[in-house]
Amino acid sequence: MTEIAPYLEQHPLVFALTAGLFGLAIGSFLNVVIYRLPVMIERTWRRQCEELAGRRPRRKRAEEIFNLILPGSRCPHCSHEIRFWENIPILSFLWQRGRCSSCNRRISWRYPTVELLTGVCSAVVAWRFGFAPAAAAALLLTWALIALTFIDYDHQLLPDDVTLPLLWLGLLVNVAALFAPPTQAVVGAIAGYVSLWSVYQLFKLITGKEGMGYGDFKLTAALGAWLGWQQLPFIVLLSSFFGAVVGLAFILLFGRDRRLPIPFGPFLCAAGWVALLWGDAMTRYYLQLVRLA
Repeated sequence: MTEIAPYLEQHPLVFALTAGLFGLAIGSFLNVVIYRLPVMIERTWRRQCEELAGRRPRRKRAEEIFNLILPGSRCPHCSHEIRFWENIPILSFLWQRGRCSSCNRRISWRYPTVELLTGVCSAVVAWRFGFAPAAAAALLLTWALIALTFIDYDHQLLPDDVTLPLLWLGLLVNVAALFAPPTQAVVGAIAGYVSLWSVYQLFKLITGKEGMGYGDFKLTAALGAWLGWQQLPFIVLLSSFFGAVVGLAFILLFGRDRRLPIPFGPFLCAAGWVALLWGDAMTRYYLQLVRLA
């Protein structure tokens, strides 16, 4: 082990490829998180509502054990238990030609997409930061943002189970100033929440409608804790740009009803990840252009 660390430090490409392969496995686990965490939250809410209503919660046998570990992964069509050789990231999907080995029904492309996205993003993060503590922290943030992206896309939900630990973890890693000085991280957490909360309140006052959810405030606070308050304008502007482009494309190309809400979390996650890797450089470049103009 003592010889591996210096080798990875001296060979950033090997480190990036290693992180990419490890990211594929993490992506397989993120598929579980993306599917199961909202179900777990919904079941918890249902039990709490039954308790508040004075009814004794009824648990079905299938709901007795349901978490991120148990039960084992199964085919959503025939409940065939997925064996370990059927769960190798990307390769199993290609080997089985995207079909269940038991019922031959199609497996969603979502699963290999999440695995591949996680692997590629992990490799990019490892290449950007090198073999250093900042890379390990940035990988954790990257994986959390990927999970939040797909959960919000599916359910318009940014779970506190992810955003709040992410907030505290951002403050913790910046005790050592990995991405921002501690003071900037604390101010970033506060400013991140207050900035979108203020926009929400102003939009609601003008239109009488809710333009975003409280999960967006908490996610922005977490990004502020990780990257510092100075990155928040860049994140908000870039996420708004991403949202406008995607929303316009959905309306013009796919005929989406403009009255239907589009979750903002995926755009915040994308902008936060870009800011993590290149935010400082892009901000400096923009300020130079402004001075030249």
